[in-house]
Amino acid sequence: MKDFKNIGIVGAGSMGIGIAQIASTSGCKVFLYDQNVEIAQSSLNKLKKILERLIEKKRINSNKRDEILSNIKIVSSLNDLSVSNLIIEAIIENLNIKKDLFSKLETIVHKECIIASNTSSLSITNLASSLKNPSNFIGIHFFNPAPLMPLVEIIPALQTNINLLDSIRNLLLSWNKFPVIAKDTPGFIVNRIARPFYSEALRIYDEQIADFATIDFAMKEVGGFKMGPFELMDFIGNDVNYAVTESVFKSFYYDPKYKPSLTQKQYASAGWLGRKTNKGYYDYNSSSKNVPSKDVTLLNLIFERILVMLINDAVDAFYLGIASKEDIDLAITKGVNYPKGLIAWGEEKTFSWVEKKMDELYENYKEDRYRCSPLVRKWGNLIK
Repeated sequence: MKDFKNIGIVGAGSMGIGIAQIASTSGCKVFLYDQNVEIAQSSLNKLKKILERLIEKKRINSNKRDEILSNIKIVSSLNDLSVSNLIIEAIIENLNIKKDLFSKLETIVHKECIIASNTSSLSITNLASSLKNPSNFIGIHFFNPAPLMPLVEIIPALQTNINLLDSIRNLLLSWNKFPVIAKDTPGFIVNRIARPFYSEALRIYDEQIADFATIDFAMKEVGGFKMGPFELMDFIGNDVNYAVTESVFKSFYYDPKYKPSLTQKQYASAGWLGRKTNKGYYDYNSSSKNVPSKDVTLLNLIFERILVMLINDAVDAFYLGIASKEDIDLAITKGVNYPKGLIAWGEEKTFSWVEKKMDELYENYKEDRYRCSPLVRKWGNLIK
């Protein structure tokens, strides 16, 4: 395993400081750079408050707090990252800005240094093309908030030295994370497979089958999900969730499976972004509660329609070599906290059931959005 004792972090926003906390907690020396030093200092001050709360909750002691903070050093120049064994970029999701950064970093670091991007939506292969030696470039996608979310997606570029995968995976395991390996395709694993949780819920609403509260209640009460899709979109932010959906849709050459919802676009355009604006699909300034329908038939219809779309996409991701079955289910349970892995859920419901439900949707709508995965049909036929 490579020696990753010195970690450079570029970008001191919530994601950057979160990754810095993870690395420093595991004993790594962290060099934190942001072009705005005040942002870096502000983030470090917020981390100090977080650590104080962890002491109050008796999750760490004062010695561990001091160790974590002493392992993080704010630096004022990219040149100060020259001692890094691994640099993780966590800046704005802009392809050209990131590529320009990577080109600069390559001239500063030693030739064995690994450069990584925390991007959630951009092509790792495209980003790697900015380097003269792209074999040392890789995607390492943490989920927000990074210290709390256990999943990390590892995404090799087409040019990445394949031997890097084990080294990065072992590093993340030593950081107490659950790493999964994903093919460099739009959305990687989680942001690809989880799309129907939002998009099919929005489609059900657009068809006036049920309101927000009823759809959320169905997924929690019948499906066992901790949050319903509209609650979760309000938590994430409608602007962020819509942007990811639109990015995946465009990246897949406008595949109707990933078509965004006009409803969500309107809510984002209105500035009804969710909890951060106190108004989204729910009004968080209002004391009145949204009362869902308790119609069992309706609730089951909603749950099964969203679930079957999720299972179909998960199986299709495996069929297309995006990730292993094990990593797909691990990503879904650890990345978005679903009650079960989707492929395992498909096995439980039976793939002949999945095939039947997908075909019913396709027959009703005659839309390619509802096409059944060839692998679902193959697996379904095995037990017929």
